[in-house]
Amino acid sequence: MAEKAREEIEIMKAGGHSMVKKKAVDAWRALEVEERLKHALIKGIVEFIEADTEECRLTKTRPLHVIEGPLMDGMAIVGDYFGSGKMFLPQVIMSARVMKRAVNYLTPFMEAEKAAANGGEAVSSEPSYNGTIVLATVKGDVHDIGKNIVGVVLGCNNYRCIDMGVMVSCADIIECCRREKADIVGLSGLITPSLDEMVFNAKEFTKNGINIPLLIGGATTSKMHTAVKIEANYKNN
Repeated sequence: MAEKAREEIEIMKAGGHSMVKKKAVDAWRALEVEERLKHALIKGIVEFIEADTEECRLTKTRPLHVIEGPLMDGMAIVGDYFGSGKMFLPQVIMSARVMKRAVNYLTPFMEAEKAAANGGEAVSSEPSYNGTIVLATVKGDVHDIGKNIVGVVLGCNNYRCIDMGVMVSCADIIECCRREKADIVGLSGLITPSLDEMVFNAKEFTKNGINIPLLIGGATTSKMHTAVKIEANYKNN
């Protein structure tokens, strides 16, 4: 099986079954696997992502390290390009879909790792977590790929993630934070109007005494906007 997997990887590196006979392979396919993953994310190329993700997984001690390493590195470049105007929203969405495909491929391996870690031991009915995090895409926004990836990574690091989904009202987020005794609340959004909605949320959190760290994420967000507009209106922490 291992030999077959290696053969499959080599075939996919060469361009997939339908392109094995192709004489000229794009230059980026000759790069090291971590660089290929980053290139695929930046360019929004999904064709080889699973084979490259598997090849990279075989070089890591944990599947999570593929996400925290080259995949996150690639998305960081995407974020920088978007912030500087070198990439636009449709390209960011394509990159996010590539990231989602890679994470979906790795998820069964991460679940198997977690199950193996509990093998032979009694599992508590009330497992111990590092903390509880409420995640939500703010009202008016239906994009959730980035938020979902964050949830996967946090879950793999033993955090209890309450994913409220998309188009979530501020009132519902506040109620959930109180009900679940959240340690952190994360707001996500992709479109520009979500920036104003995040500011509104920050103000309402302050009014309602939400006193926990606030995590901000999304393609249109920035350190500057978060510091000047959001943090300035979140007085509790």
